Amino acid sequence: MKKIAIVTDDGKTISAHFGRATQYAVVTIEDGIVTTRELRDKAGHRDFQAEEGHQHKHHDDTRGRGFGEHAGEKHRRMFAAIPDCQIVLARGMGQGAYNGLQQMNIQPIPT
Repeated sequence: MKKIAIVTDDGKTISAHFGRATQYAVVTIEDGIVTTRELRDKAGHRDFQAEEGHQHKHHDDTRGRGFGEHAGEKHRRMFAAIPDCQIVLARGMGQGAYNGLQQMNIQPIPT
C-alpha cells in the first residue's frame, strides 16, 4: 500500500506551486489500484501571510526559495496533514520544501 499526496487547489489538478496550494488530494494505492481518495487541508503561504507579523523573507535567502527565516517551522506545518504519505506530487516547489519532505522520508516528485 502507498499513499500519494497531490498538491491541489481544486481537488482535480496538480497545483503549480507547493507552498501556495490549499489542499492535498490523497490517494491510496493497493496492488496498483486506487482504493481511496480524500481531500485534506494544507497550510500554505496564505495562512502565513494572514498571521500577525509575517514577513515574506524566503526570497532573500542566498540558498534559494524555502530557506528563509522560520522556513523549517512553516514547512512542518505544511507537511502536518501527510505524515502517512510516501510521495508528494507538485508542479513545482522550493528547495527547502523539497529537502524537508525528504527528511520526513516522503519522496517529492516535481512534475
